[in-house]
Amino acid sequence: MLTYILSFLPLSDQKEASLVSRAWYCAAQNALRETNVQYNIPVSSASLSAIKSLGLRGISRISLTNLDGSPTSYQVLQSVAYHLGPHLQSLCLGGGSPTEAAFVALILGCPALRTLDLSGCNSLFTSGTLLAQPETAQSVKQALGSLRELSLAGLRDLADLSFNRLSNCAPGLERLSLAYCHLTFQPGLAQGSVEFQDSSSSQLSFRNVLRFVRERAGRLHALDLSGTGLPPEALQVLSQVAGLQLQELSLHSCRDISTEAVATLCRQQPGLTFLDLSGCSELTDGALLANLDMAECCLVSGWELAQALGSAHRAPPPLTSLSLAYCSSLKDASVLSMIPALGPSLRVLDLSSCVALTNRTVQAICTHLTHLSVLRLAWCKELRDWGLLGLGEPSEEPAQGSQQCPTLECQASGLKEPSPDPQGPSLLMLQALQELDLTACSKLTDASLAKVLQFPQLRRLSLSLLPALTDTGLVAVARGCPSLEHLVLSHCSHLSDQGWAQAAGAWPRLQHLNLSSCSQLTEQTLESIGQACKQLRVLDVAMCPGINMAAVRHFQAQLPQVTCVQSRFVGGADLTLTL
Repeated sequence: MLTYILSFLPLSDQKEASLVSRAWYCAAQNALRETNVQYNIPVSSASLSAIKSLGLRGISRISLTNLDGSPTSYQVLQSVAYHLGPHLQSLCLGGGSPTEAAFVALILGCPALRTLDLSGCNSLFTSGTLLAQPETAQSVKQALGSLRELSLAGLRDLADLSFNRLSNCAPGLERLSLAYCHLTFQPGLAQGSVEFQDSSSSQLSFRNVLRFVRERAGRLHALDLSGTGLPPEALQVLSQVAGLQLQELSLHSCRDISTEAVATLCRQQPGLTFLDLSGCSELTDGALLANLDMAECCLVSGWELAQALGSAHRAPPPLTSLSLAYCSSLKDASVLSMIPALGPSLRVLDLSSCVALTNRTVQAICTHLTHLSVLRLAWCKELRDWGLLGLGEPSEEPAQGSQQCPTLECQASGLKEPSPDPQGPSLLMLQALQELDLTACSKLTDASLAKVLQFPQLRRLSLSLLPALTDTGLVAVARGCPSLEHLVLSHCSHLSDQGWAQAAGAWPRLQHLNLSSCSQLTEQTLESIGQACKQLRVLDVAMCPGINMAAVRHFQAQLPQVTCVQSRFVGGADLTLTL
């Protein structure tokens, strides 16, 4: 029963609960296992006892870091295979350099693997002899019979032969990543011909990958070809593979992809629910999926997307995630026509750097998208206090020569209170928010932030580059958002030690904190943080002239669990000499 109750708590609270007693510790560990937590294990002799302990608890998801070809790494891999292997379901060796023999021995000891991440493990593929022996390949095939997901991202030496050998050992693959592998494309793709050719031992060809997709069409559901330079004709041929029913496709930074090719993809693969087109700069809007990422597609305007969402001829799948970040052509009018049709299923909305959007968009979001858990509005510089507060647009401008005031009473006429409470569709409507990014929304002040930033479930918040944020706003945010784990307040020059002395105590769960370029902070702020934020892991105080290295060292001694402190140019270093 205790394990069941703890499973509903966030990870940080589960860690705190584990300190109550031995029974609570065991219950918390069981809850962690049930939520599929991945354990990161550094490869060293000191990790051997931890591996044995994790094996006794039946841990099923691990990632090995600092893996190389040394005897110590081999010993650790043997320990993983013996203690964790029988029940291990997810294994990540990303960026490691294991030997082929050590890798094969590890895989043979993990017969229950469902996910294997070999991204960046170039040492396994450099020689081109991995799994070249038929008897070894047959043994590995038996061990990988349950494998469903394989990542080969970023492998510069991956070739047709080595890819075929490894993929043949995993007949049940459903998800494959070849992101940022060097794919070669031959002429004749438009006709879709895949004539038999000998597999290359020196390069990975799209023709060979296409052959694999055709052979596995009935089972393959997710494919990641990000950063491979996929041309439009290759995407069209891929989408037309008979029997292929993709649900997820990532094409991040495939800059040559055309709108026509994406349209063909959507017609041929109606079951797609996730499509990553971020960085595909030649695209205009036109695709519609459950998770749609069109970040950095500068030609997207939103009109076609709004029409597709409102179309009665084709009922689109309900969107759960939409990213239009860096789409500089987006205007209020198209977004306003799109937002009402997005529906209650949307959980993630990213409009970062859509610089033309104004308060009209924010108020539409607060009206129609009240179930959002993630909202990113970074660099939307036209947002103002009255928009976040749900007030009407000011109808009168201040008289010429009148005193300028950054607070709300000087931005809207007819307001009797200096800091009015929210009235219309304000940001307070989004009570399910867990992440909010208002970076560089430079016209926002304490007048709105102190009133609307009241989200008990909020975990991540960025208020960087807000020149009008003061201690008053900081303290109000601390009281309204007590569950913060990740906070970014860089370049907030009006924050002081006094503000942090009052705010720090409200954030016991804080793990990541960025205070870089906060010019008024001194070692007193570090003292306040060190006393209150015992779970802190990462701190950035770079370019804080009031903090010196002696204070940073004292802070690290006070909180030894802090694994990273960014302290470059602290103490007022002369940047003209150091840069």
